[in-house]
Amino acid sequence: MKVRESEETYLETIFVLKKANAHLHAVDIANELGYSKPSVSRAVNLLRDRGYITIDASGHISLTPEGEARANDIYERHSVITELLVHMGADRTLAEDNACRIEHVISPEMFEILKAYKKTV
Repeated sequence: MKVRESEETYLETIFVLKKANAHLHAVDIANELGYSKPSVSRAVNLLRDRGYITIDASGHISLTPEGEARANDIYERHSVITELLVHMGADRTLAEDNACRIEHVISPEMFEILKAYKKTV
């Protein structure tokens, strides 16, 4: 998996999990993604080093303002693409799986076109 794609997967997962649980730990991310705890620990440390998250003394993970903005953008791409694929006839699981792949490669210009189109359907 490419670094950017992996980073985006982690940020989106943190964003979604934080909505449900204010006290998010690396183990929660590992459980959600089905990744090993050492892999998640390494990724979380990289996200912290890049300024996207903070980790307090208790191990609680929070998004920084920059991380929150980036994660929100990723989540928006995922949501819009999923809903368009469902509207086109895909079942939700198929749409979700494909949206996960598409969201990492779609250009900003193409995404804006999809967002505009979604408003018309």
